[in-house]
Amino acid sequence: MVLIGERLYDLRKDAGMTQDELAELLKISKHSISAYERDKNEPPDSIKIAIARLFNVSVDYLVGLSDIPTPANSSRVLPLPSNFPSDLLPELKDYADFLSYKATLHTKNKNSTSPDSKKKE
Repeated sequence: MVLIGERLYDLRKDAGMTQDELAELLKISKHSISAYERDKNEPPDSIKIAIARLFNVSVDYLVGLSDIPTPANSSRVLPLPSNFPSDLLPELKDYADFLSYKATLHTKNKNSTSPDSKKKE
């Protein structure tokens, strides 16, 4: 059975991240990351969830219950380039939120100018 340490190490390396960078994103110590990767300690559930979200994998994959890394609802996930700077993730999320807002406005405008809405006038 695959242990969480091996999966965490592989995910971090595939993302081109150092232990320091991952620790900063998770707001924990580098020592904790090292201990998790060496299977000396097991992360609490809240950290497992944060890791899974960060790397877009299921918690089941992370803990070795599944060999399928992506969550079931990943059909609308856009993978980031492996060299994407982790310090830009908050800005990227802000931009994604802006695009969602813009799409909502577009949908509202489209519905208000549809032929069905003109028939009611």
